[in-house]
Amino acid sequence: MCGIVGYIGVKDARSIILEGLKALEYRGYDSSGLALLDKNEFKIYKDKGRIAHLCEITDYSFETHVGIGHTRWATHGMVNYDNSHPHISNNKRFILVHNGIIENYRKLKIDYLSDYNFYSETDSEVIVNLIEFYSKKMCTDSAIRKAMSKLEGSYALLIVDNENPDVIYCVKNKTPLILGMSNDGVTIASDIIAFPKDVNKYFIFEDQRIAIIKQNDVKIMDLMGFEIKPEFKDLKLDEYNISKGNYDHYMLKEIEEQPDVIRRIITKYFDDDNAVIDYKLIDAINNSDKINFVACGTSLYASFMGKYFFEKLCGIPTECFVASELVYSNPLMTKKPIFIFVSQSGETLDCITVMKKYKQQGFKIISITNSVESTMAHYSDFVLDICANTEISVASTKSYTASIAVMSILAKAVSNKKTNLKNNLNRVSQVIEDIIVDLKPLVKDMAKKIQNSKAIFYIGRGIDYWAGDEAALKLKEISYINTDSYSSGELKHGTIALIEDGTPVIAIITQEGTNSIIRSNLAEAEARGAKGYVISLESLAYSKDDIIIPNVAHYLTPMVSVVVCQMLAYYVALYKNNDIDKPKNLAKSVTVE
Repeated sequence: MCGIVGYIGVKDARSIILEGLKALEYRGYDSSGLALLDKNEFKIYKDKGRIAHLCEITDYSFETHVGIGHTRWATHGMVNYDNSHPHISNNKRFILVHNGIIENYRKLKIDYLSDYNFYSETDSEVIVNLIEFYSKKMCTDSAIRKAMSKLEGSYALLIVDNENPDVIYCVKNKTPLILGMSNDGVTIASDIIAFPKDVNKYFIFEDQRIAIIKQNDVKIMDLMGFEIKPEFKDLKLDEYNISKGNYDHYMLKEIEEQPDVIRRIITKYFDDDNAVIDYKLIDAINNSDKINFVACGTSLYASFMGKYFFEKLCGIPTECFVASELVYSNPLMTKKPIFIFVSQSGETLDCITVMKKYKQQGFKIISITNSVESTMAHYSDFVLDICANTEISVASTKSYTASIAVMSILAKAVSNKKTNLKNNLNRVSQVIEDIIVDLKPLVKDMAKKIQNSKAIFYIGRGIDYWAGDEAALKLKEISYINTDSYSSGELKHGTIALIEDGTPVIAIITQEGTNSIIRSNLAEAEARGAKGYVISLESLAYSKDDIIIPNVAHYLTPMVSVVVCQMLAYYVALYKNNDIDKPKNLAKSVTVE
């Protein structure tokens, strides 16, 4: 989940790489570093800490037009100077930055590099020395391809050679890597948002590819050395979507963008009141006998709402799977299953691994994603854009509500039933705006009351329970308070033993059929010393409820209740002076298993 940036051209490589790394800091911020060409030799600057620290220790006294950079989310080895990237080979010839995990690095050390010295605990240092090992017998690009043939795992690599310093070598397998072209040079990065503003064309690397990049030339080869002609696409960067604007944090900006995201979805997917979805996609789902959602984290919790829509509206059996579990296991297959993968980034490695497995078996694959040019989109038969634009904060917010909105529209199109979905989604966008403005003081007040808690529980039933799962994830991610979500009926089956005096238990109540029983379950917790809080829908509210949400359609309530919980998590973290956009130990785009 690291971020990498490289540049070769006529502009200042130093500034382009540093700015690119700042944009990629959501991918990891344990340490950072860069290698810059000074005349005919690369100089390395690296250390643990954020990009701001790297900017302070970098030498600005020389002109440079070639370089590679890295921001790290630690996998192999502690967070320290030695484990920071870039890594250099024993003979000081090759320098490398790496995103991914090499699974057989210990075996490679024993089989090929027993005579080499290693100064870090990383798998990445093994790669750079393996390239050196083969370079003694062949040219650089052949040595890199030979090393690639020995690697097992995921990797995006940028490599420079002190004996041939006007070239950047790029290698890709499983983890994302994108090449951008401008009139002044070539930028290579893990994400488009790291590109400078003048990049106007881009190319997405496929697996098992190597690129040899010079200032005015890009050569792409496969593992066997056969040249492949790159197909560049036009690119127009939206500067607003990758800036914080007047906000202190991306997370708050992205919470408050949700009404506009939902309106964009409505505009894209509706013609009058009719849902506009590719008829081939509708036929593929209607011809299936089971829908399988595959996702992780926030996208998984959104998928439970997809299950709800398809079973209630379409009558199609639907199941949700954790992607990382499906990597190593297979569910009992029906005769005609279809798979829907959900991912904000479209680069979630667990999802991609499962996707490839089922695609090889001939099953139809659908992606619901925020990145229609992503790896997941590339492998899919059908792609649905959630229209959320770039999401920078590690804690996802707008991608959750956007995914649910798109799932509801897809289910409506498949069912071909008359509904008021378009109007109901418009109502949701308006209510979210009202929550952001009108309920903020109440949310802040609750945040102050619970900020010092050791543990917090969300409870609910049905779709309120699923909303609680996402609410708990948001709070634990950025507040570091141990937060869990439970079906309120399960409290008495063990969990109630965890209740201590003053433990906050937050009930989400938006469904008429479960209103009374959730309140009864909350009273049971309060009788054991819990401090109860209620987030309720206006039509179901009691006078003493803490936060009352304006009414929306009952099947869309998680889209509004979760906004209250997103804001609650934000303000708890703010009052605790936590790093909201970059919480400890986490990264945004999970490109490792």
